[in-house]
Amino acid sequence: MPGPGVTATLTARRIFDGERWLRDHVIVVDGQRISSVMQRKQLPADTPVTDLGDTTIAPGLIDVQVNGGGGVLLNNQPDRSGLRSIARAHRCAGTTAIMPTVISDTAALVRSAAEAAAAAIADEEAGIIGLHIEGPFFAPARRGTHKADMIRRPDAGDLEWLCQPRPFPLMLTLAPEQLQAGVVRMLSDAGVLVCAGHTDADYERVRQAIDEGVRGFTHLFNAMSPLTSREPGAVGAALEDAATWAGIIADGHHVHPATLALAQRCKARGKLFLVSDAMATVGSAQDSFELYGKRITVRDGCLVNAEGRLAGSAISLLDAVRIAHREAGIELGECLRMASLYPATFLKLEHERGRLQAGYRADLVAFDEHFAATDTWVGGEHLAHPGQP
Repeated sequence: MPGPGVTATLTARRIFDGERWLRDHVIVVDGQRISSVMQRKQLPADTPVTDLGDTTIAPGLIDVQVNGGGGVLLNNQPDRSGLRSIARAHRCAGTTAIMPTVISDTAALVRSAAEAAAAAIADEEAGIIGLHIEGPFFAPARRGTHKADMIRRPDAGDLEWLCQPRPFPLMLTLAPEQLQAGVVRMLSDAGVLVCAGHTDADYERVRQAIDEGVRGFTHLFNAMSPLTSREPGAVGAALEDAATWAGIIADGHHVHPATLALAQRCKARGKLFLVSDAMATVGSAQDSFELYGKRITVRDGCLVNAEGRLAGSAISLLDAVRIAHREAGIELGECLRMASLYPATFLKLEHERGRLQAGYRADLVAFDEHFAATDTWVGGEHLAHPGQP
């Protein structure tokens, strides 16, 4: 297989280019970019072609909510080494770009994670494209497994730091009712991708936050005010609004497959995307890890704390694609868009990610009929298959 910076011509049983299904086509990779996608018969007869056989090639998956992987939880190891382990674990599962996610913690730890992410991005560390800060500005009643004594309102120092210019996407999940008027607008104007989550706000307060610049919703249905007959809540506002995005955890535990299918029909096309909410166990042999000094364990395919409450997920994003397709009945191409093009658009990166087209980054995944990743490319670099060192 050609190494980084070397032209490669790839084909497989079928190719999904982000818009449509292709057969008897090839993808020509030149360095870090795709130079063309064409019918195979258009190639010169002597062109060497890497045929990936009975697989599907699709745009590399983009996960905006990755707490950990490869045995590492970002909150427990907020440094370059931790980021590298997490990114590699997800690359081996088909995710070629991640927003490492640091959850509610001390300001010092969150800033350490941000510094590590900034350094990794500056050095073009494969697969790391930004940072997701989930918390700590939450409604205490909707904190989930986030530690109670970490939950607080932002102060002037927090806001000054968050509003600093950064050359990469910064996503911030917060409860809008915990902020003073004008703060969401200030953050949004500074380029922060503000998402509502872990919120107990009513419909009107969420609508106000959308008007102020909330761009999306974090793990739709989970840890937010629900949709009821008389009060639409955050869920109703998220489903109704056509301008905002929403991430959803498709692990079969956080959201019932029928609820996922319903959300996909209700939300404006292109505005619902899949996330893994993956924790440290993903891509490792571990079946448990520590969060805030307490043991989190894999049980019946999901992660729970000692009280039996959900604590993140044990899936990769390609697992989410499989579940959305096979259990929720969503067409496979749409599932792949929900894991690539749509999150790319949310992150304002759709000009170079989420499609297999000339000029786009050569970020690709090939997977088999069981939705196991067989090959991945990040910026044209072919990476080790799952199970290989």
